[in-house]
Order: sequence, then structure tokens, then C-alpha cells
Amino acid sequence: MATAITANRAELIAIADSVAKEKLIDRAIVIEAMEDAIQRAAKNRYGIENDIRAKLDPTTGDLRLWRVVEVVEAVDDYFKQVDVAQAQKLQKGAALGDYIVDPLPPIEFGRIQAQASKQIIFQKVRDAERERQHEEFKDRVGEIITGVVKRVEFGHVVVDLGRAEGVIRRDQQIPREVVRVGDRVRSVVLNVRRENRGPQIFLSRAHPDFMKKLFAQEVPEIYDGIIEIKAAARDPGSRAKIGVISHDSSIDPVGACVGMKGSRVQAVVQEMQGEKIDIIPWSPDTATFVVNALQPANVARVVIDEEEDRIEVVVPDDQLSLAIGRRGQNVRLASQLTAKAIDILTETDASEKRQQEFVQNSESFQNELDVDETLAQLLVAEGFSSLEEVAYVELAEIASIEGFDEELGQELQSRAQEALDRREEANRELRRGLGVEDDLATIPYMTEAMLVTLGKAGIKTLDDLADLATDELVAKKRAEPRRRGNDSQRSERAEDKGGILAEYGLSDEQGNEIIMAARAHWFADEAPEATEDAVAESEQ
Repeated sequence: MATAITANRAELIAIADSVAKEKLIDRAIVIEAMEDAIQRAAKNRYGIENDIRAKLDPTTGDLRLWRVVEVVEAVDDYFKQVDVAQAQKLQKGAALGDYIVDPLPPIEFGRIQAQASKQIIFQKVRDAERERQHEEFKDRVGEIITGVVKRVEFGHVVVDLGRAEGVIRRDQQIPREVVRVGDRVRSVVLNVRRENRGPQIFLSRAHPDFMKKLFAQEVPEIYDGIIEIKAAARDPGSRAKIGVISHDSSIDPVGACVGMKGSRVQAVVQEMQGEKIDIIPWSPDTATFVVNALQPANVARVVIDEEEDRIEVVVPDDQLSLAIGRRGQNVRLASQLTAKAIDILTETDASEKRQQEFVQNSESFQNELDVDETLAQLLVAEGFSSLEEVAYVELAEIASIEGFDEELGQELQSRAQEALDRREEANRELRRGLGVEDDLATIPYMTEAMLVTLGKAGIKTLDDLADLATDELVAKKRAEPRRRGNDSQRSERAEDKGGILAEYGLSDEQGNEIIMAARAHWFADEAPEATEDAVAESEQ
């Protein structure tokens, strides 16, 4: 009998060692899983209500079972408590508050108990293996990793990474690339997430970071940090752009990335299934970088709208199709590369647009300021485009215009202010005719023109305004891009009107302040300390 017990002990330790090596997890975790399984089997044998502990010696394989009971004055739970008299029988000298260890005889595993214990051990080991996989790959996000295609499920490619499995989702694959089971593929670790079924390792071959890491492997100067990739944009399987800068003036960043006879860039192109790559010198000057990004098209002029964060690029008439690219690909990639919205205009279109704006502004000044055509055109030519600019600009700036003096400047500003007052009064009457309450006029940043816009949108009371979210109020309209996409795309984008007050250029902070001011009456009768919590709940 002793020999049999010794063999069983040795077998337990051998199983623990084998599982730990196979799953690459700590041996102590396997021992703990075995103890948990034995402990649960013992509870089923002696009663689930008992506090039973199990200890497996990791060296010898000896197994000990015991029950823990607490010494109390009055017993409420006969399974986990004993009185002092009973405690003295179990352990001499036991006192109130002590915990007594009551040894139990070993148990024999039947088929059901053995199967249940096996499931417990497997689950514990599986959890430990998942945790090990997550810890191993969570710090490798952004790295290129090589694996073997294990299977393809619903278009998603499952890759065997050796100690784990990764998945390349359909939208992260290079279009028209064919992969088969057993193929070796390289991809970048995009994300590692904990999920109920274990850590999910998401890989990508379509992300711009994949191209960056490939260049870092092929170009030693990038790996060493001499050349830096500042921006990258891809249309996977078709074309890509990459912006590079050299921190060493003696090294050409574009030439280093291309390599001798194009050897370096060709290695990247082959891995990306023939995707054409434009290598562009990066520049801290936005206009210069935009001009470089639109290569091979020539750019005549760049106009930057910092408020709208948009860039208007004027190109010669014969360069329009080249600047836009096939299906808008060139300008789209340039926009992604520079992180700016880019509008393409020909010189003819730009000239017509400027002429139209010139005529409109001149006519507006003639009518509003009651001046002749020549004076109105002089104001427009000097850069004035609205009555607000004329009314509130420094007097010296108007007086400095050739042929103007301070007296004329004062008169123009006075007329501009009167015109603005007339416009405000007209909007006030219109607003009242729409039924918009006067209380809305006390809200910060609100003008009569804004109130008219709100009234036309059906916002007529403080409660109506308070019910809005910030995006509904001030989200900027996505302007329709010129010369980009087909007609249906342009019409869809043109319908994106943004917030109700999008045309007035209010910031998100100003929008929040407007809505909070409209909601103030909701909390007027509440304690001041509760106001902030109520506002936060209302915002949610």
C-alpha cells in the first residue's frame, strides 16, 4: 500500500511539472489548481457547508486535508463553529476566538469527482495561460510579428504566433491579397484586449504603422533615429504617402529611404503587395508640407484657414486631375498625411471665386455704408469683408488707406455701427415674431441673429435650448469639398449641416457655457453644493 501511495504522489508532481512546462506557466499555479480541485472534492465528500482546506506539498507530493472551526461562546453555525467544551476535546488549551484545525482522512476519487477535478484544474490552467499571453503581448503593440496562417474564418485570418493566436480582421487586410493555410505572414500588433474568451490579439497589414515598421526594418537610419517618419497615410493595396525628416543635415531622408537603385523601398513595396509609395520630405511649415504632399502635382498657391482648420490649394488648370488623383486618391492621402482638410481649386475657379467675393462685399458696403462704388471697392481691396471689421477695427488702420483720413475713417465706422444696429433691431423684431422668448437674449454669446436661427429651428424657450447637447448646437458643418469625389458623395456631405448655430463659429467651450446657462433655472431652488452633480447627471 505504501508503494502505491508513493507512486501516486510522484505522479501528481510529475503531472504538475509537465503541465507547467507545456503551457509555459508557473508550476505553483498548477499546484494551486490541484489543491483547489481536491478541496472542492473534499467538500462534496464531507459536506459543502464545512470550511475545508487542502495542501499539496510541491516537493514530496504529500496531501493534507483539514477542517477549520472557530471557538465561540454560543454556536450559530455547527459546521464552522464549536463551543469551548467541544473545542477542548479537539485541542487542549483552546480558548474563545481561536481557530482549530481538525484533520480529515484522505478521500478516494470516484469517476464523477475525478472528472470534476479535472475540469477545475483545466480551467485554472487555462486562465493562467490567458493571463500569460496577455502579459506577453500587451507591451508588443506596434511591433511587427511573424506567424503562420492557421485558418480563415468568414474572411478573418487567424494566425498562429507560437504561444498565442492573433487575428487579422477583414478590414485590416490588404485588399485582393490571397492568403492560404500554412502561409507565413508578417503583420503589426494593433491591439491586445482582455475578453471573456481570453486575450484577443488584433493584427493588421493595412494600418500605416505596418508600413512605418517595415521601413524601420529596411532603413538603418530610421532604426537608429537619424531619420524620423513624421506622418504616413495609406490606401491599402493601391498607394501610400510617407513624410520623413532627417536629423542629420548630411543625410537625404528621401534618398536613404529609397536606397541604392530603389532596393530599400522595393522591399517594402513587395511586402505590401505592390503598393506604390510616395516618399515626401516633411516640413514644419504647413504650406510647404501640403505642397510636398500633393506631389507630383504643381501647386500655384496655398491659402490656410486656421479657424476652420482647412487649406485651399490653387493649382494650374492642367494640373487639376493630377492633384486630385484617381477617384480623389492623391488629395485624400495628402489630407490624411497633413491632418488637414484640403480643397483643390484651379486658378480659373480661384479667380472667379475672388471676383465674386469682391463684387458681393463691394455691393454690401455700398448699400450698408451708403458710399460710392470706388470707396467700397477700396475697402474690399484693403481686406475688409464685413461691417464688423469696419466698425471695430482700429481707426488708424482705416485712416492709413491711401486717400483716407481720420475724419473719413470715423464717419465710416459710425455708419458701420449704425448699420449693425439696424440689422440687430431687424433681427430682434424677426425673433419676436418667431415667438422666441426674451430670456434667451440674456444667454452669454447670444446675438439676435443667433436667436432668429434658433427660432427657425423651433428652439424658442430656455427649456428647448437646455434640452440640446453641445454637438447639436455648435458642431461645425463639414464643408463640401471641392473637386473631390463624385456628385453623390458631394451631395451627401453637403447635407451634413452640423449644429444649429454652426455658421456662427462658436467653440465647444462656448457651446457648453450657453447650454449650462440655459439649464441654470432647473437648479435655481436646489442647494448650491448639489448643483454640479445635477448638471453632470443631466449632461449624461
